[in-house]
Amino acid sequence: MDELLPNQEPRSVEVVGPTVGFRTEVDVGGHHLVVDEPVPVGGTDAGPSPYEMLLAGLGACTAMTLRLYADRRKWPLERVRVSLHHRKVHAQDCAECDQKPTRMDVVDRVVFLEGPALTEEQRAKLLEIAERCPVHQTLQTKIQVNTRVG
Repeated sequence: MDELLPNQEPRSVEVVGPTVGFRTEVDVGGHHLVVDEPVPVGGTDAGPSPYEMLLAGLGACTAMTLRLYADRRKWPLERVRVSLHHRKVHAQDCAECDQKPTRMDVVDRVVFLEGPALTEEQRAKLLEIAERCPVHQTLQTKIQVNTRVG
């Protein structure tokens, strides 16, 4: 979905951190977003949390990927709704678990496919395609983040 077309420049993501609290300003190619934390953890709940933004990216990519796939096949998909939750769980099958407690991130994603004329075969294929959305693929790989002081 976000693959660059020829002669297309990637959009810049600029984040300006808070001077106090957690409220953070984000600019993505001219689109302004606010990221914050919920009140119980010290935020003002002025926007989604960083993890909620991550889930939003996965959900949006899933919905877009399924829309594109269904449209290309002229399938009667009316709408896609994606519900996501993030949690940390104890990693049971970890090689280093006897040395230190280890937790892993789990994302639960439920895909709702609206379109009464969709066949069970089409629904099964769309669920398979959801696993191939580019953001899902990225999250399934080892990610390298290069950080430097500017």
